[in-house]
Amino acid sequence: MIVKLVRNALGLVIVSVDVLTRWSRVKRTPEAQQKVAQAAQGMTLYHFFACPFCVKTRRAIHKLRVPIEKRSAVQGSPHREELIQGGGKVQVPCLRIQHSDGREEWLYESKQIIVYLNDQFGPA
Repeated sequence: MIVKLVRNALGLVIVSVDVLTRWSRVKRTPEAQQKVAQAAQGMTLYHFFACPFCVKTRRAIHKLRVPIEKRSAVQGSPHREELIQGGGKVQVPCLRIQHSDGREEWLYESKQIIVYLNDQFGPA
């Protein structure tokens, strides 16, 4: 029980620091932002609220202004089952990418996710 309290308190600190120190966002024209929104329609981020790797990934999403749907994969959540069924394991962060050809891709590592997002949506 003490471990759970410490973990929750630490998670709250991590999330608070994240919110207080968010950097500036990528600037785009409204037309360019609309294209980003269309490209991100098939993306979903499975995450835990206070996970440091998830916070890092959400910061990158915020900076790049990519409107990705976020789903909590906490124990008991139906989204956790989606993550297990689709990706094969409970590991977060996980970015589900539904490609236009119907193919699904599941990226699990925060670094891999951030590199992918920077390649797709980063400033030119």
